[in-house]
Amino acid sequence: MSDSAAIPVSATRPLVATPHEALKRHFGFSGFLDGQEEVIAHIVAGRDGLVVMPTGGGKSLCFQIPALCFGGVTLVVSPLIALMKDQVDALVARGIDATMINSTLSWPEQRERLDAMRNGAYKLVYIAPERFRAESFLNALAGVEVSLFAVDEAHCLSQWGHDFRPDYLRLGKALEKLGHPQCVAFTATATPIVRDDISSVLGLRVPFEQVSGFSRPNLSLTIAAVEKVSQKNERMRAIITAHRTGIVYCATRKKVDSVSETLASWGFKCVAYHGGMSDSERERAQEVFIQRKADVAVATNAFGMGIDRADVRFVIHYEVPGSVEAYYQEAGRAGRDGESAVCELLFNYADTRTQEFFIEGANPTVAVIRTIYQYLLNEADKDYEVHRTLEEIAANADVKNSMAVGSALIVLARAGYIERFDVPGRRMRGTRLLQPEVLARQLKLDETAIEEKDRRDHEKLKAMVEMCYSRTCRQRWILNYFGEQGEGDCGCCDVCRELGGGELRAPTAEELLVVQKALSGVARMSRRGSAGWEGRYGRGRIVQMLSGSRSQEVLTVGLDQLSTYGILKDKGVGYLNALMRSLTDAGLVLTVSGEYPLLTLTPLGDRVMRGEAQFTLMWPESGTGGQEIALQDHGFDAELYSLLRDLRSSIAKREGLPPYVVFNNKTLEALARYRPATSEEAMCVPGIGAAKVQRFIGAFLKTLAQWRKTRRS
Repeated sequence: MSDSAAIPVSATRPLVATPHEALKRHFGFSGFLDGQEEVIAHIVAGRDGLVVMPTGGGKSLCFQIPALCFGGVTLVVSPLIALMKDQVDALVARGIDATMINSTLSWPEQRERLDAMRNGAYKLVYIAPERFRAESFLNALAGVEVSLFAVDEAHCLSQWGHDFRPDYLRLGKALEKLGHPQCVAFTATATPIVRDDISSVLGLRVPFEQVSGFSRPNLSLTIAAVEKVSQKNERMRAIITAHRTGIVYCATRKKVDSVSETLASWGFKCVAYHGGMSDSERERAQEVFIQRKADVAVATNAFGMGIDRADVRFVIHYEVPGSVEAYYQEAGRAGRDGESAVCELLFNYADTRTQEFFIEGANPTVAVIRTIYQYLLNEADKDYEVHRTLEEIAANADVKNSMAVGSALIVLARAGYIERFDVPGRRMRGTRLLQPEVLARQLKLDETAIEEKDRRDHEKLKAMVEMCYSRTCRQRWILNYFGEQGEGDCGCCDVCRELGGGELRAPTAEELLVVQKALSGVARMSRRGSAGWEGRYGRGRIVQMLSGSRSQEVLTVGLDQLSTYGILKDKGVGYLNALMRSLTDAGLVLTVSGEYPLLTLTPLGDRVMRGEAQFTLMWPESGTGGQEIALQDHGFDAELYSLLRDLRSSIAKREGLPPYVVFNNKTLEALARYRPATSEEAMCVPGIGAAKVQRFIGAFLKTLAQWRKTRRS
């Protein structure tokens, strides 16, 4: 547990309570989780900051605790009504004065809560980002003592992020209007570029930056290649039948409807969720899922943000997402209780066309933006307003992708040429011209930024596809993508399962001790019944305990007090996951299915633990395996690179693949530098795994051999 003296009292303002006092009094915990204490220390010291913490890592507590330590009120910007309601209800249940302000409230109701804020009635107020559109709302905040401005899901304000929301862009100006109170941004997934953008938009002042581990060792990440819808449905049905509770993510509203109908026809209780539904319909769908009245949710990507349902045992991506960020955030909604969960992406390269369509819609060209602006000039009424839906504007302005209209309006609004407003009595938004004297050809647009965003969005999709074809450990690949060095392979993704097995043999004395320690850990987390051992925890929780995790699910139930806690910390989570799988295959432990998959000892495992029985095991590799071959870097040769690039193009054309799926430019350059002569040597070239060696490398080795021969002659 944490030492209360580790968190300093702010020298800049008095605290009404220390963080540990607030934690114990309101939440009943005696210590913080890994990563929380340092973040809270920075916040109570008065610093702006940016916090990247994985789903289930306890981000909310990082702003709720400081709110209870400060005088005044903490404003929390949150994007979803259901998310607000969950957190506010939980705070109120703990006796904490909290409320929310969003579109479900009338203006008189909002004014009433704003007046109460000025009178000090609330410690935390959750506010939807669209409230900051109205100058009247910002003016109404005058006189409110804002001690902290917390921005949740902060990746939404970056145009380089995977879930950009224009309303978040107003937060920078809102902070200025409020006198720039202390501001801290929180998100679960953000690359270094997105983190820089968040700091810039919010104007964070010398911020601290805390990036917690992205690793989710309890998730088994699988990417399954499928060619037909029937294969997708067969795989989906098998996963749902085996794991019962989870989320199926689809790329489009139409696909959500068809998949949910398919599941219903199979007899599964499911709910559908997408942007074409009304606010009340979406809220009802979330409530049904949260309250466990349905086992499966079929949804587009917005579903699940902040959903407090810990027993999600699977996440299925029916189609490829548009970015690694989106994929990992959605996959991270599984297994929030720390128990093992499966995340499966049903990959068909043809599905990338849908994401290409979305990218086109999110990145209209300058010519399209000018066309839409000209239409607004032509259609504006005497008040310089246009009351047309995005679909109507697209049809009349001859724009094929209606999504591009919404994106163009965002660009025009950011440049100060228009503003959007809610049309009274209609469920739509209108557009008002702010500079009607400006002609379409006179628009001053940042063409470089527009082109750069389009390029980056395509790069994100490209990275997502590369991950699908990669034969590197999924978890390690993702950690590298986010700029974090992993601690080795995860031991439980599809790649590790294929490549991780070693030889089947009896243990050495040292290996026997490791197995007995692992089995003792399983025993400590089980109970003896009349019929033998009965499991109480799943594999994920047991691995966390054995590896000495400081996560909430370990500390809150006192698993850190067990004698076996951290006993195999030196082996690493990836190895322990693989070991548990091998122990299962060898019949030493058993997973019992039920509401949760529980791991327990078998009679043979009990005897092995006591040294009364022998066994053989398929031993997992303790490292990356295999002895690396040292390759010489011969330097870059432009002629050779050109030959290899031409070969890649011909293979890609023959296979019907994008060239970068064969080998990306970085790998192609590495081939030109290291010039391997055998498949074994090629495996040591960065970016080349067993699958690509088997599928592509032969032709490249032949070309390299011919090139070397011409150089010698």
